[in-house]
Amino acid sequence: MTDNASRTATIRDHAKKRDGVAEALLAGLLQDLFQVAAENVTINYDQYSLNSLNGFFDVNDNRYFFKFHQEEGEEAMSGEYYRADIIARAGLPVDQPLMMSTLPGEQILVYKRRSDPRFSDVLRALDMEHDDHAAEEAVAAEKRLNETVLKVYLNTLHPVTAEQAAGEPVHRLFHDRLITLPEAVYPGGRLASFYVGKDFEFPGARLSWEELSSARFVVGGVEYERTIGELFDAAYRRLAPPRLADAGGVTAHGDAHNANVWYSNDGERAELSFFDPAFAGEHIPTLLAEVKTTFHNILAHPFWLYDPAVAQAKYKAVARYEDGKLFADFDWHLSPVREALLGVKATAMWRPLLQQLKAREMLPADWREVVRLGLFLCPTLVMNLRAGATTHNPTSSLIGFSVAVMTGSEPVAAEDVMTRFFDMIDPEQN
Repeated sequence: MTDNASRTATIRDHAKKRDGVAEALLAGLLQDLFQVAAENVTINYDQYSLNSLNGFFDVNDNRYFFKFHQEEGEEAMSGEYYRADIIARAGLPVDQPLMMSTLPGEQILVYKRRSDPRFSDVLRALDMEHDDHAAEEAVAAEKRLNETVLKVYLNTLHPVTAEQAAGEPVHRLFHDRLITLPEAVYPGGRLASFYVGKDFEFPGARLSWEELSSARFVVGGVEYERTIGELFDAAYRRLAPPRLADAGGVTAHGDAHNANVWYSNDGERAELSFFDPAFAGEHIPTLLAEVKTTFHNILAHPFWLYDPAVAQAKYKAVARYEDGKLFADFDWHLSPVREALLGVKATAMWRPLLQQLKAREMLPADWREVVRLGLFLCPTLVMNLRAGATTHNPTSSLIGFSVAVMTGSEPVAAEDVMTRFFDMIDPEQN
């Protein structure tokens, strides 16, 4: 941690170390920002806090929940974090914070503490032990949320300039993780620090970055057209923020993974609502708006991204590197509830959204490429997938890189879960 690190970055660093310092620093930050004497500061050490921190504190008899998102170099970022009012005005269901700071490096939201679970926790329980009734309630709630969000997208869909598209903070989740700012050096950022020049260990194979980045993946017998290196290069070019203006923009949350979604069930009907709109905006490139939710709420599960130790215990995996190809075989697959959510995302969100883009003559010819590249960046740059670098092990690393390639690249010949998904959402298909 550098001497000029932001306060939130310093707090996250100490939280990772679990050295007992983060709580005191948080109390000081809350006092300085909001003039409150925070007591009983508690940090949640959960698997979903990959780039954020959340927890609880008390002020007298009042109980609060806090959360902040912190990115490398955010002090120099373009675009403003935490515009919760934007998505509330647009009609999206969002929990409004009681206290909020948007100062660079000191960006934090404080909410009244709720007893509702996050949707991520509800779905994880269904991954562990499927319950037909609970799953039906969860999927129905997801469908209603998608219908509400789609209505907002279609009401706010509008042409945007390259400058408007590039000014949205959502790019911090995609293109900006490929480069080192302010010079925009490529390969840089997380791509360089995570992977370039490193070695990769899989069950049965060990590869250098040069070998991994140029390998043709063969996953479960299905060979893929593009290598990891080719996909990163393509994402650097095509997901450049100004280029994404070609499909217009919408008002969106931008980062609505299910750890940012409350699940409320009164016994009659379950409802979902957002919080932590760190990347909300009014000109978010349309084809990026649902990428994070599609990957992180569905394809990242069960277990391999957020619970690598569980994945290692639950799944068998083996790799073989031969003649420039990486053969990956494993028994991981989507759970029944995630398969149902993928169907909802296809029919209640992506297909009608793409149909409207086509009807308004705003759908780029290479829309599949844009969506695929966005999906590819989700797992590879949200955290380091290299075994031993963080919590990942050889099994979860192999599954992770394989799923990334499956989402980013078309197969050479066969079909897979992603080709079926893209055929389902294609507005040209009947």
